[in-house]
Amino acid sequence: MMDKPLLLIVEDDAAFARTLQRSFERRRYEVVVADGPAAADALLATRTPAYAVVDLKLAHSSGLTCVETLHAHDPSTIIIVLTGYASIATAVQSIKLGATSYLAKPANTDDIERAFGMAIGDPDVAIGTRPTSIKTIEWERINEVLAETGFNVSETARRLGMHRRTLARKLEKRRIV
Repeated sequence: MMDKPLLLIVEDDAAFARTLQRSFERRRYEVVVADGPAAADALLATRTPAYAVVDLKLAHSSGLTCVETLHAHDPSTIIIVLTGYASIATAVQSIKLGATSYLAKPANTDDIERAFGMAIGDPDVAIGTRPTSIKTIEWERINEVLAETGFNVSETARRLGMHRRTLARKLEKRRIV
């Protein structure tokens, strides 16, 4: 009998983590859940996951630190960053720190498992020709600064030169899961 591959889920939303855990267990993975970097580090002291799904925005920290730690622990671990705060800046940083793929929420188990299978890049991927809209550029810049400030809304508003309430309204309009 083959051993089940170990999957680490680093997610601070307990309900979402449980849902992912059950779904992957049905697909014959051994799943462990960590709610942040400290719990992930504790697991790495005794185990090495083959796969990891890391939420970008954790309650009191960035998932990027987990990506960096996981990659340093074992570069062969396939790391997927899952986020409701998708931006080009965080995608680039995730890949630089060792993630294999970057998925925007909502993503389901099929999407994540497909990303596991695509650990090597695809040079034949279609290149889009659609120009980026001003709203998309603004949203990406907001997310970039949010990540830089550790998701501190007041500091992000100050750095962007806008009122905090204006930024809060923009964030409300584009509900981040």
